[in-house]
Amino acid sequence: MPLGPHPSSKTHMDCPGELGKQAAAIQPAETERGKEKKAEVQMEETSFLRNRFWVLRHGKSIPNERGLIVSSLENGALSEYQLASEGVKQAQLAGELFLEQLKERNIPLESVRICYSPFARTSHTAKVVASVLNLPFEGPQCKVMEDLRERYFGPSFELMSHDKYPEIWALDEKDPFMQPEGGESANDVANRLASAMASMELEFQGCAVLIVSHGDPLQILQTILSAVKQHNGSTCDDLSSMVQAVKIPSILSQHRKFALLTGELRQII
Repeated sequence: MPLGPHPSSKTHMDCPGELGKQAAAIQPAETERGKEKKAEVQMEETSFLRNRFWVLRHGKSIPNERGLIVSSLENGALSEYQLASEGVKQAQLAGELFLEQLKERNIPLESVRICYSPFARTSHTAKVVASVLNLPFEGPQCKVMEDLRERYFGPSFELMSHDKYPEIWALDEKDPFMQPEGGESANDVANRLASAMASMELEFQGCAVLIVSHGDPLQILQTILSAVKQHNGSTCDDLSSMVQAVKIPSILSQHRKFALLTGELRQII
């Protein structure tokens, strides 16, 4: 997928400054940072997209503290399920780290876009980060995207104990196209995340985009983007086609390798 002006140039928003001039210039990792960072390092080496992307899992939430699965949009949007006090601190630290990384790369704040899930815990996280960056949360640089929402695990898991998560992940390893009863499969989530990425790529150019979302969605997003980058150079010439080419069981079933802690920031592209 070529960098540079999109045919529909009137529909996207160019980001100013150094990043706008050098949208594809990703700094390679300088040293080996351990097995847990291998995925991150691999994904920083080159870029096939028009923007740079970071992901941030929401800070520790009240459901995290209570050991509850809150995965439906109806429940997730309730203020009672926003960040716990520890999660607010994690979001603050993530915002400071993001600001530091922007400065290291000479990326102006005007180039930043924050795209976040509509759940209370992710909206709260994004709002804290925006405050650290001194960006107006209600302004044009912050955007809620429903496709970034939590993976819905189905009614049999909703508001149940976190101890049930391994059941879902075991199902993913066996068949990531199989849905938990009434819920989303890993493949379902990959489809809407691919749509979200396509929307951001269409709307922005040369931006530093922070995606604030949830554990499973961000694992799955990193999985497909890592695979797309490894297969870059194929006959596919657009993001949607490249995602479809790698969205296969042997790849999607491995999404747990890209797990993030609460409040963890990671540059992926």
